Amino acid sequence: MAKAKVLLVEDDPVQANVTKKILQATGYDVLWSQDGINAIKTVKMMKPDIILLDVILPGLDGYEVCRWLKLDENARGIPVIMLTIKKELSDKISGLQIGADDYLPKPYDELELNARIYASLRTKALQDELRMKNKQLEELLGKVEYMAITDALTGLYNRRRFHDVLSKEFERSKRYANPVSLIMLDIDHFKKVNDSYGHQTGDTVLREVGNIITASIREIDTASRFGGEEFMVILPSTEKENAKVGAERMRTAIAQHIFPEIEGPITVSIGVAGLPDPGLANEDRLVRCADYALYRAKQNGRNRIEISTGRDLERVS
Repeated sequence: MAKAKVLLVEDDPVQANVTKKILQATGYDVLWSQDGINAIKTVKMMKPDIILLDVILPGLDGYEVCRWLKLDENARGIPVIMLTIKKELSDKISGLQIGADDYLPKPYDELELNARIYASLRTKALQDELRMKNKQLEELLGKVEYMAITDALTGLYNRRRFHDVLSKEFERSKRYANPVSLIMLDIDHFKKVNDSYGHQTGDTVLREVGNIITASIREIDTASRFGGEEFMVILPSTEKENAKVGAERMRTAIAQHIFPEIEGPITVSIGVAGLPDPGLANEDRLVRCADYALYRAKQNGRNRIEISTGRDLERVS
């Protein structure tokens, strides 16, 4: 508290000198401005801890200066004590209504002045501490929320987040008749990678495949690790044929990517499904349809893309 920086805004040099001596004797670092304009400039440049603001000033009066301070995002947290020879209740109320933290009529007692400065600084310190703790709490909650919806290995969204997004996009598609497509991707022969090179290398492959998927999609798309070596991508406002184009971009990029610890290429099989489709009445059937398309891609030789519809599900059920 004793090392705080105090801005004294006082147009009377005699009164300012007296007040400066009082504050400096207490141990405060004192700045002095004689008018409102210079006071505002000093606040911007020096960022004082507290402001003693005379009401009667040349140019901008103390009320106008205080109003500006409380509207400025970087200055509104600085305590302001209004100083005035006026003692009417209406004057005091006016200062407090525009955001002043305290009000001290002249002539003021040295002990009272120091007590009011100390009280204002203590309140500010408590408010700053509370803001810091709130910020830390928000950051912690953000991290917890991020962890709750993110796959720790790949950094993509996890299965929980996938279902949340899919539910919203499915309902939006049904309500507004907008297309939405779903890509389901599976790494071919991934078990052989783990068996031949170890799980650590397998994890590296999963991360790099996740990176390639992320680089291949738009900002409005949602990529998730669905489980094991399976990935899902939700593509809003996208017809199935256009989704197949995006899927082909992923398939080609993965097949051409060099995995340093792996001999030969890594390939993926991909299934695509989407709305509108009268045979897909709910999001579960949409997922099953993409899964069936993926199954067909595996059956037809892997490293390829297949599209399925709700009618395909009816034939196999």
